[in-house]
Amino acid sequence: MNTEDHTPDNTPGQDLPQNDAGEEQGADLNAFFADRKDASGGASPQGFRCGYIAIVGRPNVGKSTLMNQLIGAKVSITSRKAQTTRHRITGIQTHDDAQFIYVDTPGFQTRHANALNKTLNKTVSNTLTASDVVLFVIEAGSFGPADQQVLDLLPKNVPVILVINKSDHMKDKATLMPFAQKVASLRDFTAIVPVSAKLRFQIDSLEREIRSHLPENPPVFGPDDITDRSEKFLAAEIVREKVFRLLGDELPYTSTVIIEQFLQEGNLRRIFAAILVERDTHKSMIIGNKGARLKEISTQSRLDMEKLFGGPVYLEIWVKVKSGWADNEAGLRAYGYE
Repeated sequence: MNTEDHTPDNTPGQDLPQNDAGEEQGADLNAFFADRKDASGGASPQGFRCGYIAIVGRPNVGKSTLMNQLIGAKVSITSRKAQTTRHRITGIQTHDDAQFIYVDTPGFQTRHANALNKTLNKTVSNTLTASDVVLFVIEAGSFGPADQQVLDLLPKNVPVILVINKSDHMKDKATLMPFAQKVASLRDFTAIVPVSAKLRFQIDSLEREIRSHLPENPPVFGPDDITDRSEKFLAAEIVREKVFRLLGDELPYTSTVIIEQFLQEGNLRRIFAAILVERDTHKSMIIGNKGARLKEISTQSRLDMEKLFGGPVYLEIWVKVKSGWADNEAGLRAYGYE
């Protein structure tokens, strides 16, 4: 059964405010891990370095936020709702002496063995085998069976950096070192770096550590590239992020977004998107009272697109019911799942 509803949004947009939080909020942790801050030794490069860095971990440990901070732009969606990243997202950061090619992966799925989750887990496994460095991201103070399951997947012949994210959340900083030591006993990690991706704490230190393990290679991408994904793909991800952010746990994570038309007329982009859900009740959740929630999704999505694409956007969004799409392998491929 297929039904639909839609709303256009073509109101002139403005840039969204930036998060100005700095590293000073984590200064005490900086001193606590001072011996690891310059782990690369500050050595001058012998030649240009370039490589792929996989960012892995269980769902909702902040992998997408971390990648966005590392590359200095938003190319991977973030949400408090777990399991929002579903594709292999490549983010690129290029300096005079190195090119970092980050690969944000879906959180490894341990629940609901449907076709979608099997596809996501395959994406994680394939990414690991092709990476030069792996960032294993965990949440400060929390290490459970789901984290261990991801750790068990990591290849033995690739440098693995343990990244302890959300370190600013630990009220008693004295407990961070014993926690780090406990996790470090599970594997011979190349390095251990506590960070707060949200506050950009220790992000520069982490980048220096990664650089020291990249192979000497020429750059793969141009100096201004920030992702290998198309604007059409990024537009769909932006809408999907707003759906998850505004509905939280109300909506099952199996909803998705497809771009039915992406037209460019000079600097104006005309985008027509469809949100796919599995039930009529899910459709009602997204539309909201008198269409208010769908209007908010559309407005916030358009503002983010205008900021990312650097030009005006006309956006229309439909909501369509398509039962069983998440457990149909042929359908998953049609919607861009690898």
